[in-house]
Amino acid sequence: MALSGVEKNGRELRIHENADELSSNLAEYIADLSEASIKERGVFALALSGGSLINLMRKLCEAPYNKTVDWAKWYIFWADERMVSKSHSDSNYKLTKDGLLSKVPIVHSHVLSINDSATAEQAAEDYEFAIRQLVRTRVISVSEINDCPKFDLILLGMGPDGHVASLFPNHSVLDEKVQWVTFITNSPKPPPERITFTLPVINSASNVAIVVTGGNKADAVHLAIDDVGPDCEVLPARMVQPGKGKLVWFLDVEAASKLEDAKFSE
Repeated sequence: MALSGVEKNGRELRIHENADELSSNLAEYIADLSEASIKERGVFALALSGGSLINLMRKLCEAPYNKTVDWAKWYIFWADERMVSKSHSDSNYKLTKDGLLSKVPIVHSHVLSINDSATAEQAAEDYEFAIRQLVRTRVISVSEINDCPKFDLILLGMGPDGHVASLFPNHSVLDEKVQWVTFITNSPKPPPERITFTLPVINSASNVAIVVTGGNKADAVHLAIDDVGPDCEVLPARMVQPGKGKLVWFLDVEAASKLEDAKFSE
């Protein structure tokens, strides 16, 4: 049984007994947000990251969601992407295509992938331009607190170092305040060249979910969520604090094992 609805430092924690339970809860959460967004705006603008996140979304491809979700109203974006070809095993696009896009009837033209033949800098510029066009046509809403796009949902994973999207600890892109999409050429995790949403865009979303499993990430979860004091390094995951939106952490018990005051119970 999940330990849901626990509020901690402005974040909702949903702690699950195992990855299968987490996957079921995550599918329901996404489907509910999709339904609400489509009812309110006529579309659902979703930005994804890569890694194990896509596999944890797998239950969206199963009953009842494969039939009940209004897939034709979905628009898919990437919160970050690696500068490799779309057929490369490191491509977040390929991961999403294989695990989700090929299994549900999302409209092909609603899938906004990056230009994988450009430089990282040009790809970031092109991607931001494409997003700006969709903000103008209201496919993506506009934030009430700045001029940033307001995605209906941004789904993120987190690395053992506390990085989200391609925002790594102590990296200069964490300070980017103007651009919506930026690039890096020196990622500490290969491949080195990537594009990524900036923190202002992530923090302007209506909903942000950070999905984390595994005991190897328990220390980072603790540092990202608990009151750790001013002397600890501020991880990128801790800097995810939506201004007007809601933040939910989806965790399994291993990832949550070092959290203070958030004990799993039947």
